[in-house]
Amino acid sequence: MQISLRDVDGQALRVGVRRGEKARPPLLLFNGIGANIELVEPFLDALDGPEAIVFDVPGVGGSPAPRLPYRPWMLARLTARLLDQLGHEQVDVLGVSWGGALAQQFAFQHARRCRRLVLAATSPGSLMVPGKLTVLLKMATPRRYKDPDYMKRIAGDLYGGALRGSPELVHKHLRHVRWSSDYGYYLQLIAGLGWSSLPWLRFLGQPTLVMAGTDDPIVPVANGRILASLIPDARLVTIDDGHLFLVTSAGDSAEIIARFLN
Repeated sequence: MQISLRDVDGQALRVGVRRGEKARPPLLLFNGIGANIELVEPFLDALDGPEAIVFDVPGVGGSPAPRLPYRPWMLARLTARLLDQLGHEQVDVLGVSWGGALAQQFAFQHARRCRRLVLAATSPGSLMVPGKLTVLLKMATPRRYKDPDYMKRIAGDLYGGALRGSPELVHKHLRHVRWSSDYGYYLQLIAGLGWSSLPWLRFLGQPTLVMAGTDDPIVPVANGRILASLIPDARLVTIDDGHLFLVTSAGDSAEIIARFLN
């Protein structure tokens, strides 16, 4: 992956581009909360074919934090400007967890630029079927990203799936986390407050693949069923894993997504 720092409308963005087939739209990835580019490396290693684009959200990883809070529609607009710089008129879009909300916003706000949509381990926003309270409280702070021992202790209960029975996998899959600032993390939390896609999901016209982990303590599988039932051209696929199935079941996930994009 080629990583560079780009100025997009006055905001510095750390952008990664994995080269791929030029005859098809690239795959644009929106990452989860607090996650930097490198966290999706196992998934991209398993995915053959399209060029892939992923960037650190302002305040996360190598992208400096903005001075003021932002909303999902603002990040969707910023993303469109980034695609203009990269010379891409249309992309396939994959959103993971928090990034799934941003993917929905982009697909709605810039419909003609989104050919196909993949929503992984995500929900329709604040009006969702919530995870366990103990899990959500752990998500409310960035401590897990800054304290490796704490992450190892809670990873199974927090993410479920493969990490529930094998805490030693935490280092393998999360070794690339590059912490930036608490401020950037809370900006992401604030951006999601009050946001919901429920009023306009029925207007999404893209073929959509909804993926949900059967053991996801953060985003219960019921949220995937809601998305798949309200988006007109959507289907649901469940993965026998937890919240991080794109990483912990990278091969299986990449195969399913590749078939859908093809």
